[in-house]
Amino acid sequence: MHIKDNAMNKGIQLEIVGGYDDHCHCLVSMNNKQTTSEVMHLIKGESAHWINKNNLCDGTFSWQDQYFGISVSQSIVNRVRDYIRNQENHHKKKDFQIEYDRIVKEHGFSITNFD
Repeated sequence: MHIKDNAMNKGIQLEIVGGYDDHCHCLVSMNNKQTTSEVMHLIKGESAHWINKNNLCDGTFSWQDQYFGISVSQSIVNRVRDYIRNQENHHKKKDFQIEYDRIVKEHGFSITNFD
């Protein structure tokens, strides 16, 4: 079963998933009864279970505890989809950490370190 199918079975509308070596992006449409925390818990739990069940990595796979979520307006959803689809090419040109730091600074986010 695919991560999108698992999400749908849990009532989560996961539109697209993509990532690169050390991170994953998900575009999720949430209803007013869902929380980001609940959605991330289900997506991360289901996908880790699937990865381990299918022995896709050495040892036991687990996600880090943290996640980063932002909302986007309907007017840029197609740009977000394209960004997620093109992660490999995108990160050949731009390091993820540099991009992450720029987004945090540009939008004035306050990031709490849970370590």
